[in-house]
Amino acid sequence: MAELRLGPLLRYADGSSATVWVEASRPCAAEVRGSDGARGTSRTFQIAGHHYALVEVSGLTPGTTQSYEVFLDGAQVWPLPESPFPPSVIRTPAPEDTVRVAFGSCRWAAPPDGGHDPVGPDALDTLAARIAADPAGERPDVLLLLGDQVYADEVSEDTRRWLAARRDLSEPPGSEVADYEEYTRLYYESWLDPEVRWLLSTVPSCMIFDDHDVIDDWNTSAAWLADMRATPWWRERLLSGLMSYWVHQHLGNLTPAELAADPLFAAVRETPDGTDELRVFACKADADPAAVRWSYRRDFGRTRLLMIDTRAARVLDEDRRAMIHPGEAEWLRAQTLDGRGDYDHLLIGTSLPWLLPHLVHDAEAWDAALCRGDRGERWARFGERLRRAADLEHWAAFPASFEELAEALREAGSGPGAPATVCVLSGDVHHAYVAEPTWPGGGGPEARVVQLTCSPVHNSIPRYIRLGFRFGWSGVARALGRRIAGHGGVPRPSVDWRRTGGPWFGNQLMTLVLRGRSATLRFEQARPEKGGGARLWTIAESELSP
Repeated sequence: MAELRLGPLLRYADGSSATVWVEASRPCAAEVRGSDGARGTSRTFQIAGHHYALVEVSGLTPGTTQSYEVFLDGAQVWPLPESPFPPSVIRTPAPEDTVRVAFGSCRWAAPPDGGHDPVGPDALDTLAARIAADPAGERPDVLLLLGDQVYADEVSEDTRRWLAARRDLSEPPGSEVADYEEYTRLYYESWLDPEVRWLLSTVPSCMIFDDHDVIDDWNTSAAWLADMRATPWWRERLLSGLMSYWVHQHLGNLTPAELAADPLFAAVRETPDGTDELRVFACKADADPAAVRWSYRRDFGRTRLLMIDTRAARVLDEDRRAMIHPGEAEWLRAQTLDGRGDYDHLLIGTSLPWLLPHLVHDAEAWDAALCRGDRGERWARFGERLRRAADLEHWAAFPASFEELAEALREAGSGPGAPATVCVLSGDVHHAYVAEPTWPGGGGPEARVVQLTCSPVHNSIPRYIRLGFRFGWSGVARALGRRIAGHGGVPRPSVDWRRTGGPWFGNQLMTLVLRGRSATLRFEQARPEKGGGARLWTIAESELSP
């Protein structure tokens, strides 16, 4: 009898269809049955000895909510017996509905069985508890997870013990994951958390990787990549990371129409074992980033989401360094202009913030100039060491890409049919803030453009880094940053910006409430309650409409 190993995850939902992802214990037929008669069935496909299915449920009615059950070879496997949670549901939006988008990044798996949590309450666990307590109340229409869904290079003690029973941890890569099977352990640990498992079964989700999904500072520079490729374990780690990401995260980001047209998805389902096909795909992605697109578009009524890959799509040659390669940049621009006037809000999902504290921005731009050789070979070597040691690899560290994104946002928010808001959604930096750009000398967009950064969902940040980020926004730090930039001959960026919210520290989520051309931002932190448990507290709420 087939058993449910992982899932279900409700990934996609529109007015008439949805997709549900599952992992089973053996090959079988996976079926989703809705309480109002909607159904979908799919055979599992096999990758590295694991069996997965992505089930499309069609024939749904806009503006309705129905509970669903999951069956494997005709036997019910979800909901779990004696589950304390309400039934998982598929909610199909009507075109005129308000859209609620919750987002954040950077989640260490919470300790099992409610054990002591050294980094405090998990924001996703806390969100799940709130929804479960009031199933008919407000909930997100989609959850955006903006990177570091798993940590391949910072495993828990439980996973470390599991790895030690499997291989010798004195051999590289030590207590970091090494292959596909070890990646599956990370997803089990993270997504079998009871609250998170139920949350992902009942709230649609969109995901994108960041560095820790593979390794800290993934694709920082050409020199970094050359060093990694010289290690004996790197290739298997990278290919396994890309393969497991495709299975666990990327497939569910795609629409049913995109899945139907995807040759790789067809290939792995048509063969008894799709491991080789997926591995060839991962090899191609490693060899030529422009040959594979991890970025994607999703439309939620009159809200458009463009999720950008800012890790695998990089150009690392110092003389043409770019956060995203030219084909990806053109795709982004084309998606903002497609159906101009058909959306009221544009969301740009990028795991790495576009706008940083001014001191950090100038330091990264200065370091990029050093590494490019603008101050000579000796400074270039120093710049590379500093880039790796201080994680200087955000948009500011790719100055041409920073300016290209600024222009893309200006163009997207200008002229007839422009949206009301353009929001850049990011994580990575383990704190939250709101920043707003201006275009000196006029010529800025009519839309309100904001950088919304929210991180972590469940992680920590050292006190000295907290102090550094607070200082980084100050006037003194801004003046210091310009002096540093001057040493590298770095020109002022084409946009200026100011912080209008935060910085906030803790485990947290942001939620955008989009209704017509109005937009409201709510910021919440997970905090322990007296007597046990935790609660999401609203820390700030503001209107973002122009």
